[in-house]
Order: sequence, then structure tokens, then C-alpha cells
Amino acid sequence: MNPLFSRLLPLVFLACASASAVIPDPLPKAPEPIDDILRLQIFLDTQLFGPGKLDGRPGEFTTKALKRYQRSHGMPESEVKTNTLDLSSVPEIYTTYTIREEDLKFVGEVPRQPSAQSKKKYLPYDSLLEFLTERFHSAPEMLEFINKPLKLGALKPGDVVKVPAVQPFLIEELTEISKLPEVPEFLTRVIKIDTREKVLDLWDGDKLLATLPITPGSGHLATPPGTWRILGITQMPTFRWDKSVLEYGVRSGSFYELPIGPNNPVGVMWIGLNRPGIGIHGTNSPQNIGRTSSHGCMRTANWDVVRLVKMISQGMTVIIEGPAPEPRPVVIAKAQPVAPPPPPENKRGFFSRLFGMR
Repeated sequence: MNPLFSRLLPLVFLACASASAVIPDPLPKAPEPIDDILRLQIFLDTQLFGPGKLDGRPGEFTTKALKRYQRSHGMPESEVKTNTLDLSSVPEIYTTYTIREEDLKFVGEVPRQPSAQSKKKYLPYDSLLEFLTERFHSAPEMLEFINKPLKLGALKPGDVVKVPAVQPFLIEELTEISKLPEVPEFLTRVIKIDTREKVLDLWDGDKLLATLPITPGSGHLATPPGTWRILGITQMPTFRWDKSVLEYGVRSGSFYELPIGPNNPVGVMWIGLNRPGIGIHGTNSPQNIGRTSSHGCMRTANWDVVRLVKMISQGMTVIIEGPAPEPRPVVIAKAQPVAPPPPPENKRGFFSRLFGMR
């Protein structure tokens, strides 16, 4: 190799790694990933500035994560296509994963009704595809696209799948822990949540440590604004499914206790606040984060919440900003017309009664 070229090669690589993201115009048809955006998403995800599910497409949460990362590192904020972050720490955007026999124990039937779910001992993934999407923080459509012609709906042990080169979420390492211990050095940290932005930020003084997309409540079941405190953190929680709580925020005597598992409605972590029934938790629907509404709590992807928990502690402050729950309209029953009473019967005198006269 030419000596001059060998000296220039590292500089050329660094320049390429720091260049603005190249976004084709027009965009290729979804779900085709754009390599530059996927590289950026993997970088942000690794730093726990969550872009949401990895799909290699420009979007709201990728932009929010990028700007918050830039702000936290004293950089000017930019849009995705004009960012100049050094992404050389992500040299490869894809790797492979071989389906293992032991992966199958986390996959099985998941009934739709809570009454049926409550009879199971574990709520697993419903398919190996769902297992992969959570393990590699990915949109299923992207995995299916990059693995053509492999049919991801018919995976089996031994199949080799192309996946994003991201830190995998390891469901097999999670055990039931009713209350994680307090971490004194984290007690001064603060979680700030903006329900309008649908973002959770973790602060240590003036330093922004992490940011994650969330699904908050809205309307009558809006996440309550205020200053709260973390009462406890449970790993692999069960869930008390109570329709009255979900719809009205009031406990009833009719409920189902749902078992642990990645398809538990609160996912694999529950961070309970000192507001009854309200917490930050995982989810069984990571693909919908930020795109739906919760019943008052704050959902985030299981792959995000397990990493967040390693940076927080029971006793920490949580500040929630956003609209208060809307009052429910008072329903006044419409008055029903009442039939007039029958006319009073004429009183009959003594002789009338005696002789049957009217």
C-alpha cells in the first residue's frame, strides 16, 4: 500500500464517520432502512438517548434523542440530516444472531383475555419474531426486510438472522425481585417527565444522563403532574388487572392477577411512585411507544427500562409536567315523565254505603 495513502486512511475514515447523515430524497419505500440513520439510532440507543425502536427511518424520537444528546455534550442542536456526530464507535450496523433451543422457553401462547392470562404461570413472547424485535430493539418490519427471503414467522433453532449491532436485551438474565435495594449515590438524581413531549429525562444536577421515549396517560386518565418520589422498584412484576382502575382509577373487587413475563402489561419493571397506582414501567407493546395513551402511568420499552433502573434508586424525586387529568363530565339522568295520579274517588256517605248507592 502507498505509504501516503496509509497515513491518510484514518483521517478519511474519521471524516466519513463524522459527516452529516445522508438521507435519500425521496426516501426509499418503508420499511427499507437507511444505513446512516440506523447507525445514528444505534449510537444514540447505546448512549441511552433512546430513539425508540430501531428502524433506520427519520422520526420524532430520533430527532428528540439527537438534540438532547447534543445539548448534554455542549454541541449545537441540529436536525438528523445535518448532524455531524462522530459515529466511528458504530463501525458495523449489522450483526447476526443464531436462534437457540433455549430461546424457545420464552415463546408460547399468549391469550388475549385477562381472565385466561391469569391462569398461566408466565406471559411469554408470542413468537420468535417478537423475541427478536425486543432483544434487538427493532421494528419487525425492518427485521423482515433485511432478512429477505427468510420467513421470520417460521423461525426455528439453528436459523441465522441478520440484526442491528446493538446491545441485546437479555430476558433470560431477569429474575423476580420484589424490591431492588436503595442506591444512596443516586438519591440526588432527578427524573423529569414532560407528558406533552412524551419524553423521560434523567438528570444528575445540571447533567442530562439519559432520555427515553414514553407513552403517558391523557384525557381523563392523564399522568398526574407534580413532584413525586420513587417508593420502590420491582423486577419482573405481576400485574393486578382491574377494569375499574384502568377506566376510572378506582379499585374494585373484580380483578385478575396476571403473571410475570415480557408480555405482562407492565413489562419487566415497575417503578412505583408515591401516588397510588401510578408508576414508570415496561410494556408488552414497545412498537407503540409514544403513539398511544396509557391509563395514567408512563410506559417505556423493556430494553430501555432495564437500563434506566441501573441508574436510579428508590427515594429519588420524579417531576412530572403536563396537563392535569380532565374532569369527567357529570352525567345527569334525564327526568322521565311521571303519569298523573288517578282522580280521587268520591267519598260515599253512610246511606250510600248502606244501600249500595253511588
